[in-house]
Formats: sequence, C-alpha cells, structure tokens
Amino acid sequence: MSKPNPTKRMVIMLVSVAVLFALVFGYGALRSFMIGQFLKGFANQVQTVATITAEASPWQPQLQSVGSITAINGAALSAEVSGIIDTINFESGADVQKGQVLATLRPNNDPAVLAQLQATAKLDAINYARDQKQFAASAVSQATLDSDRETLAAAQAQVAAQQALMAEKVIRAPFAGRLGIRKVDIGQYISPGTEIVTLEQLDPLYVDFYLPQRTLSEVQPGQTVNLSLDAYPGQSFTATVSAIGAQVDQDTRSVAVRATVPNGKLLLRPGMFASLSVATGAPASYVTLPQTAITYSSYGDTVFIVRHGQDAKGKPALVAEQVFVTLGDTRGDQVAVLSGVQPGDVVVTAGQVKLRNGAVVSINNSVQPPNSATPNPPNE
Repeated sequence: MSKPNPTKRMVIMLVSVAVLFALVFGYGALRSFMIGQFLKGFANQVQTVATITAEASPWQPQLQSVGSITAINGAALSAEVSGIIDTINFESGADVQKGQVLATLRPNNDPAVLAQLQATAKLDAINYARDQKQFAASAVSQATLDSDRETLAAAQAQVAAQQALMAEKVIRAPFAGRLGIRKVDIGQYISPGTEIVTLEQLDPLYVDFYLPQRTLSEVQPGQTVNLSLDAYPGQSFTATVSAIGAQVDQDTRSVAVRATVPNGKLLLRPGMFASLSVATGAPASYVTLPQTAITYSSYGDTVFIVRHGQDAKGKPALVAEQVFVTLGDTRGDQVAVLSGVQPGDVVVTAGQVKLRNGAVVSINNSVQPPNSATPNPPNE
C-alpha cells in the first residue's frame, strides 16, 4: 500500500482554504451590494411628512420657576395652660371670625377663686375709701392710708391674674380664616402646646419661589406672576410680586421672591405646589414652531425645511434640507426659534424621523401635531 503524496495533500488543503476565503468574501460583497441597493431604493422613496409655514409671533420674555403657596396668616392653635377639654364650639373645615370662641377648658374652681378675690378686693376698696375720709379728719396716719392703698392694689392684681388664667382656658380664633381638622375631643386632657386645630387665612395667599441671581435686575415689586397648578389643568392664576429677598443664597446663588395671589373663590390652599412665570421686559417677535418640529441632538438642534429641488432622476420635486437652529423659550406646545428659520419657510412638523438631508418628500397636512401656546390636557 503506497503512502499519500505530501505534495498532493498540501495542494488539496490550499485549494480548500482558497475556496473557503472565496465564499466568505463573496458573501460579504454580495451582502454589501444588496444593502447598497436597498438603501438606494430607500433613498429614492418619497417620504410623506406634515409641515407648517413658519410665522413670527410676539413673545413676552418670562422667567420660569416653581414655588409653594403659603398663608399670609396661619397657626396651629393650642392652649396656654393644661387642662381637660370642656367644650368644642367648631366643626372641622368651618370658616370663623377673629375672636370667635373655638374651645374651652374645664374651669374647675376658677370661678370660686375669682369670686373670693373680687370680694377681698371690694373689701379693701371700702377700707381704703373709709381711711381716706378719716385721714382728711386727721383720724388715721399717712402710713395707714398708704398701707390700705397697697393692700387694695395687691388685691386688684390678684383679681386680674385670676381673670387672665381663666381667659387662657378659652381658645379663640386669633384672626378670620378657615379651620382644619379637629385634633382633640371633649374630655381629653391636654398640655400647653397640644395642637387643637389649624387655622389658615385663605384670601389672599402668598406664593414663595426662587430665581437665579442673574435675573435679579429683571424682577421688581409689582410685576405680574402667572401660576398654574396640576389641581386645575388649563386654568391660570395671577399674582403680583410683593417682596424680594434681601440676600442671595450662597449655596444655590438664588434669591427668594414672594408674590401675593388673590383667592376670592378659595380654590388655592397653603402648601400647594405651583409652576409659575414672571413677565419681564417688552414683548419681542420670534419665529414660532411646534416643539415636534425640532430634532434634538447633542451635536445641535435641527429642523427640516422643505424646498424645491430635484429627485434622483433630475425631475422637479420637494426635498428636505436639514438646518441647525438656535432655540429660545417654550410656551405650551411651542418653541421660539432665534435663528435658522425665516418666516415663510415650510418646516416639517411630523415624519422627520425617516428623513435625511436631501430626501424627496410629499406633504400631507391632514393631521397636525399640537401647536398651542396654552394647551389643555385631553379629557380622560
């Protein structure tokens, strides 16, 4: 039996390797060709987009912030002395007037003590009056008259102290407002500082917020502040700047601002979170586009402008040109475009995700994206 020829084996191996490489590179070339053909065909496709004609509209420069609503007067009412709740004269959530009695503590023997002290003071007053007449007749000394006067003063002071103690057992509303939820019950023993109920003055209210220090020169007392709250979608409340903080926070480099908001309908409550804007400066005119028209990127924001051009066969067609834009403030669904788009430019508002620079497009504006400065949420 003859041995295999080493040279023949080497030739077979080399031929096999060559065939394998040919198959691999052939498949890669075919794949690249097919992808190229697909992309070429995709590039020649006409993409349907929605557009809008850019227009300039007036914009009021605004500073945006968020804030909290607080009461001008608000307090957690409590007793100054300890005792047992004797009466409760209010309902949770009720409106009360200044000085209205809300609750009382059990008086115990306070009225009897007061009556005793008043009787003592009355007797001391009689003695003092009698000794005054006797002093005029030189029947008593000046020392006796002085002692009577001081005794009467001490008795009257004790009466006043007892009356003050009894007054501390009567809890009154310190100002007009609306009560919160009752926290105590009749017969409950309370200590000084135990919360009985909260009281808030609801009209007007404060809204406190912060603005960056760079905007300090743009804010003055009397400026208008517009508030919006998620509790009342689509509704705006107007406030007026009433005070600006005297110092800038060293950590945040921001300044505290307080505005006063009327609340005649009592829709707002202390503690509410509000989004707000402060109107600053004179209105300016900017090109306004729907925010959906903007393609945001770390390399720069762009839009597609539809212009007259040619397709791949040289025929007249509408083509999309991608341009960089500089954006300004936003309001609702809209954004101000500071540069890159001119009034009259036809800008793609929907469908730009499938576009590239120079793509052929057709326009279908039967459906338009939201484009309102003051949008209302859809009804659910």
